[in-house]
Amino acid sequence: MNSRKIKTWAWVHKWSSLVCTVFMLLLCITGLPLIFHHEIGHLLGTEVEAPKMPAGTPHISLDRVLDIAKARHPDRVVQFASQPEDDDGLWFVTLTPTPEPTDDFKSVAVDSRTGAVLAQPKFDEGFMYVMFKLHVDLFAGLPGKLFLGFMGLLLLVAIVSGVVLYSPFMRKLDFGTVRRDKRPRLKWLDLHNLLGVVTLVWLFVVGSTGMINTWADLLIKYWQYDQLSALLAPYKGEPTVPVAERGSVQRSMDAAMQRAPNTKLSFIAFPGTAFSSPHHTTFFLRGNEPFTSKLFQPVLVDAKTTEVTASPKLPWYLTALLVSQPLHFGDYGGMPMQILWALLDIATIIVLGSGLYLWLKKGKPVPASTKAAHEKRAPDSEGGVPQPEPAPAMKVQA
Repeated sequence: MNSRKIKTWAWVHKWSSLVCTVFMLLLCITGLPLIFHHEIGHLLGTEVEAPKMPAGTPHISLDRVLDIAKARHPDRVVQFASQPEDDDGLWFVTLTPTPEPTDDFKSVAVDSRTGAVLAQPKFDEGFMYVMFKLHVDLFAGLPGKLFLGFMGLLLLVAIVSGVVLYSPFMRKLDFGTVRRDKRPRLKWLDLHNLLGVVTLVWLFVVGSTGMINTWADLLIKYWQYDQLSALLAPYKGEPTVPVAERGSVQRSMDAAMQRAPNTKLSFIAFPGTAFSSPHHTTFFLRGNEPFTSKLFQPVLVDAKTTEVTASPKLPWYLTALLVSQPLHFGDYGGMPMQILWALLDIATIIVLGSGLYLWLKKGKPVPASTKAAHEKRAPDSEGGVPQPEPAPAMKVQA
């Protein structure tokens, strides 16, 4: 690669890294506790679990569960109901002032066997909530998500440009060389590049899945417009089904489960909410295998008649979104994968921090004695190519 191309790629890498590094550091730092959100929840006492009961203990009707939750907040409407992936003895019911998307929600945890209210967890406060909101949208809603998505795109540009620069930079050095006998800035540059190569694939995966996750709201709206609008044509012009006119939710769930056998319930979206239509109760079912448990099969049930209207297959872009979400946080392989994700996250923090250090140090004058000693070295002692100014992120990735 000639000197001109190197300078062009160095410029791309420098500025893509410069713009996104601080935000990537923030995402790595806030993402670290989110990898262990269940474990931290247990330590903080914020995780809700249903008490152990003998196998085969009968469950009360879902209609009864919803009535119990609504009795705690009679001025609100049920927006969602969900069950944990590994605990069918528990229902989480989300209630809001109106069916429209809002941050003003109340949650009620109900035992599905006894009907006892186990807790009213506050998911909108505390340490993990702050970490989650900073990581997802910077407390800025959809604009915050799209902004972080753009930062993720710059990260991918920085990774690609860093890979292009790494080969000429290391042309005269063995792979993984860290020149410990040189001045501190060179040692940090070598360590920066080494860790950048080690975390390259992981950060590309996490960066790309994170970017996809920021599009979730827009992808869901497009799905509703693209596919659900055709299914809902017979209901055109009809208002949202009033609560008083809705049929049994338990009967609707039974109909949905019959339409998609060998699945488990993940969550229910009620009429008029973001994940349903004004006329349907939508049941999102998941598979029983480790991979299919992350994928949803929606079943739309008429809220009045409790009959299944449709069970459309999710389009490829929503499948990609559902696969990317657990992969982003290492939710596929249990604790071993969580530990691996955490170690790679820490390595990336070092890479980003060292890149920032290299950028800040670039303008500081080198002592005359050090400079003289440096000039006596062979011309290729720093890799045999002109050295571009390091960006505040790694040479291989941001």
